[in-house]
Amino acid sequence: MSHPITNPEAGRQQIDVLIPAIEKDLNNLPYVIDSVRKMVKHPINDIFIVSPRSAAIEQLCRQKRCRFVNENTVLPITKKHIHYRSKSWDRSGWLFQQLLKLSGDSICSCSKYLVIDADTVLIRPHTFRSGSKTVAYYRKWSQPEYFRAYKKLLGTKAAAPVSFVAHYMLFDKEKVRQLKRTIEGKHQIPWYSAIIKNIRKSSLYAFSEFETYGNFVYAKEPGAFVLKSTLNKSLPVNAGSLTGLRIQKLAKTYKSLSFHKRRNYFLK
Repeated sequence: MSHPITNPEAGRQQIDVLIPAIEKDLNNLPYVIDSVRKMVKHPINDIFIVSPRSAAIEQLCRQKRCRFVNENTVLPITKKHIHYRSKSWDRSGWLFQQLLKLSGDSICSCSKYLVIDADTVLIRPHTFRSGSKTVAYYRKWSQPEYFRAYKKLLGTKAAAPVSFVAHYMLFDKEKVRQLKRTIEGKHQIPWYSAIIKNIRKSSLYAFSEFETYGNFVYAKEPGAFVLKSTLNKSLPVNAGSLTGLRIQKLAKTYKSLSFHKRRNYFLK
């Protein structure tokens, strides 16, 4: 169902939405999709769910009018080509999902696409364009490893005064391609190979697609962004456990909720 566009500037910018997911996200993913349709004040062309082959996720895509993309068809590599693990955790899939987000330029048809994590629900209206600028939602803290990876990949320190790790971000396809070309020009290997090669694999937090893209764009054009605080709240439950009244109360303070019920990258 379409929703009214309350911001005429936003309404002129049609976007796609890209959500990488796995079956463990199914408790929250329907609420994420619904929140995007309700709270993103842009005309949405397509919502792409990028996932391993899954009957349950494909069924959800049919129910929610989303487009299913088999994650193994996006890049020349798949999760099995990534070895980012220790004796106690495996984050190969986590890193692969970040590479999928940076592949939206080959998946989406609109010039701009919104990436949102499969456990994050928007509870207030959001716009991602203000005139000719992109609205970037930010937080004030980050992981030092994200900036170490950025410097290794790009050869310069991250310059933005905030962190772009806010669980969702609007990407410009041409700027994504510029980022990839820059990485490939410096390392002389495919961009995804350079990322995998240059992260510290002993760290739980070795790379951030949001931090890397945001700082790359900011370094080239600081005025490209309008920065707004993300006001995100993390909750250790599933989205379906919250009542409408509880969400209304949370929306007085927060703009989005992330449902980090458990860290599924720790091995049992």
